[in-house]
Parts: sequence; C-alpha cells; structure tokens
Amino acid sequence: MRDPHRFPASPGFWRSSVRGPRFTAVLGLVLLAGVTLLFVTGLVSYAAYNPNLSRVNDTTPDKGLLGFYLFAWPTGPVWLYRLTQGVHVTLGLTLIPVLLAKLWSVVPRLFTLPPARSLAHALERLSLLLLVGGALFEFTTGVLNIQLDYVFPGSFYPLHFYGAWVFFAAFLAHAALKLPAAVRAVRGRPDEGGGDPDSLVSPRPAPPTVSRRGALGLVGGGSLLLFLTTVGQSLGGPLRRTALLAPRGPADPNGGPSGFQINKTAAYAGITPADTHEDAWRLVVTGRTGTVRLSRARLLQLPQHSASLPIACVEGWSTADQWWRGVRLRDLAALVGHGDAPPDVLVESLQRHGAFRRAALRANQVADPRSLLALHVNGAELSADHGHPARVIVPAAPGVLNTKWVARLTFGELR
Repeated sequence: MRDPHRFPASPGFWRSSVRGPRFTAVLGLVLLAGVTLLFVTGLVSYAAYNPNLSRVNDTTPDKGLLGFYLFAWPTGPVWLYRLTQGVHVTLGLTLIPVLLAKLWSVVPRLFTLPPARSLAHALERLSLLLLVGGALFEFTTGVLNIQLDYVFPGSFYPLHFYGAWVFFAAFLAHAALKLPAAVRAVRGRPDEGGGDPDSLVSPRPAPPTVSRRGALGLVGGGSLLLFLTTVGQSLGGPLRRTALLAPRGPADPNGGPSGFQINKTAAYAGITPADTHEDAWRLVVTGRTGTVRLSRARLLQLPQHSASLPIACVEGWSTADQWWRGVRLRDLAALVGHGDAPPDVLVESLQRHGAFRRAALRANQVADPRSLLALHVNGAELSADHGHPARVIVPAAPGVLNTKWVARLTFGELR
C-alpha cells in the first residue's frame, strides 16, 4: 500500500518534534526586531552616500518616492558611520542562523495544498513568497558584498536598495498577520493541534533528538559565534583580532604609520609611480573664479591642519583613529572664489580601475574644519596604497567618499 505521508504536501511528511508554534514564534520575534533595525541602518547607509547628488554618487535610477528620507549626512560625531554601518553588517551576519532556523521551522507551509483556499489565503501565500525570496536575496547579496565577491549581475547598490523595499514590505505584511499568534505562542497559549493544515506540529512526530530549548540554544550559539568573529572589525580594540570574517586585514603587516586597513591598493586601481611623481602630478582645483593647478610642494606651503579620524567602509570594517594632516577643503574652495560659503565638491581620482573614480561631498562636509585634502598620516607621507600624493578625508563619511589619488576638485552646484 502506498504511504500517504511520503509527499511534502502531507503534514505527516514533516516529522521533527522541534517544530511548533512557540519555537517559530520566538525566532519570528527576534527577526521582527533585528530585521527592522537592519532596514533602518540600511537606509541610513544609503543616505550617507549622498545619493541625491545626481549622476555622481547616486547609481540608483528612478528611485522616486523611495528617496523621500534622504538628507545631508552630518559630519559628527566622527564615529557615526562606523557605528551605523557596523551595526548593519554585524547584525546582518548575526541573524543568519536565526533566519535559516525560521525558514526551516515553517518549510511545511510552503507545500500546503491547496495553494490558496481563499483570496485572503492567496495574498498571505504571495506575501510569504516575497518574504522568503526577499530575505534570501538581501542576506545573500549582503554577505557577498562585504566579502567583495561581486558575482551578482548589475550594481550592488540599486539591487540591494530595491530588494530591501520589497523584502521589508512583505515582512511588515507578514508581521501584521502573524504577530498576535506569535505573542500568544510565546506566552504559552498556542494551538498545538496537528490536524490544522497550517499547523507546524507534526501529526506523527519522530522521537526527539534535541529539545526545542536545545535547538534555540544551538541557533543562539551560532549567532553568538558569528557576532564574535565579526564585531571586532568595526568595534576595534582587542576584539579586532577575533574578526576572522573581516574582508580586509592590515595594509602593512609590519606596522608603521601606514599599517592600517585599506580597501584597494594602488596596483589594483591602476596607479603607477609615473602618475604620482612630483614632477608630473598636479591637483586641478576649479570654482567660481576659475582654475588653479597646485603641485604637492605648493600644497605643503598652504596652511596645514590636523584631524584624528577613522575610516569606515560599507563592508562593515573600520580603522582605528589615524592622525591626518593636510589642507582644509574649505581653504581650497576659498582659492577659487568660495570663501564666503563652501559649496558641494566633485572629487575625481587618478584611478583607472574599479568603481567610484568620482565622488561628491555636500557643502556641510566641505565646510567642516576637519575635512582635509590629506598629505600625511601619522606623521609620515602618505603611502601609495593610502592615496599618495593626496587623498580626501572627511569625518563620519563612508570610506568610499574619502577618495584616494585625488586629481581634481570641482567646487559648485552638482545637482
């Protein structure tokens, strides 16, 4: 006789005794808090790139109403982006075991027949499809991005941005439908009946190999392990040595003034010694009154200022504070007729390869006295990998906006 429970659509096919309303509800409530914080910090990260500076930083077409929240990113406190992006990346990795356990716990519902018993049930199943697909897409592309594996088609930024809105909309719809039942389950008043086609309790459970409490402990232990092997890359201090999942280590294993992390080397960016030789390199500065060309020696003759600032990147890693010295951006703006109120600036790099050969900074970033065209770091001349002959360093800005190997500064309205 054919076994009626051998097909996934049969409730008896799924025999784990761990599945149940309370187990699923605990995971769901953790994700409700965690994913909401992920979404908020993700939007904050997108705003930090100043995407409303069209045709420069913004690589997301037709965002329309989705860009309603954009604002001029502040320059203080200096650790602001280090905090927000560190939370976003670390929390995203930490939630992976919770997400996988949650998907495992509800997988029987994906095979429920009939697919739609009513219009309301059909809408719920559709939201579930968008939810599961969106979650897998967002977490997968996020992990690939922080490990610098760009195997997905197209640019990461618009893909992740649009995907986040689809995923979070489905997530909110699902939370609104399931939150009352989840709260009842956590309080110990779930419907444990296995006859309901939507029940997570197997009508013929197999002998348990682990308790539900033990399974939750295993998920929590996995999350803790990911947290401890990630958080040091943004938190710094002794935990930096435990950041085994960090995509970037020290630029110079031997230490020294340049012994801190980098994202791309001069060789990767296509920078040659001939490009940056003092006889060949000139900084071109353009503004209201025209254009000036400045050698590095001329820049060193201008008033020099210092600032202690970290670098924080979208991949979640950051450096400790480094001591930078160079010319204030607002002083360079004044050289070309913007002494009254520094405007936005377009920064262009010598680099030949990779993205962000151009980046834009807002007027408030240019005006900050800690925003520098840096010529030295930690008392030494910039190394080639850290942007020699000159690089931008701005407080609280994403690392990608701290352009290296600067060739041109154009001050003026960028919109």
